Amino acid sequence: METLIKNKYQVSGMTCEACEYKVKTVLAGIEGVQNVDIDLKTGETTIESDRKIPITELKTALKPHSKYQIERSFPLTQAPNAPTSVVQTPVVEEAAPSVWTTYYPLFLIASFIALVAFLTAFDNHIFTLDSFGLNTFLHNFMTGFFLLFSFFKLLNLKDFADSFAMYDLLAARSRFYALAYPFIELGLGIACLVHFQPQLTYIADIAIMGFGALGVVKSVLDKRKIRCACLGAVFNLPMSTVTIIENSIMVSIGAILLIMN
Repeated sequence: METLIKNKYQVSGMTCEACEYKVKTVLAGIEGVQNVDIDLKTGETTIESDRKIPITELKTALKPHSKYQIERSFPLTQAPNAPTSVVQTPVVEEAAPSVWTTYYPLFLIASFIALVAFLTAFDNHIFTLDSFGLNTFLHNFMTGFFLLFSFFKLLNLKDFADSFAMYDLLAARSRFYALAYPFIELGLGIACLVHFQPQLTYIADIAIMGFGALGVVKSVLDKRKIRCACLGAVFNLPMSTVTIIENSIMVSIGAILLIMN
């Protein structure tokens, strides 16, 4: 019976199940590797192989994916009958970060968009309650949302598509849609900016954000620990009810604007 060599490594840079799948696929493709097991939470990666694989070979395999770095931890298998010793160290669990800390980038960006939309919603720059236009505020907020959020997605289109496909129902089946989605948002943002066919733009917002919410809700209900791709691959934001609220707000804004116009 062939004896497999089992070694443990530490892989950094993985933030979601898409990252885990990519690293596992790359390492499993190396000659001699029989099994790859990854703990996404800790980055601990166990590789079983039928030959001794140099760490340089593993690094070379991951080199095209520069965000992932692999380092040797320690061997799990030793020579037959060799004495082993196990040192157990207490595990100290860190306190979970608050919602504000976790989603600070999202809240900050949304606040900037809301502030600009608010300041541009007054007629003739007269800052009185009578001159404030709710319609203008919501329209400008939608404009800023689609333009800015598409920008972050386009910073790393490939990684965004990988993360998006982990939960969006259509992106999971169509790579083309996953890659095209930021451009769809960009198109909606530009349409809002130049007031091109506002009614159709609002309907598209409701349809796209509403459909997107279905996949988000499913992932949250399934308690999947994956990354939210709303800000692309720039920030590591976990999927949660905050993402559902984000989609719901955009659907609501589209519905209100559709009714008001």
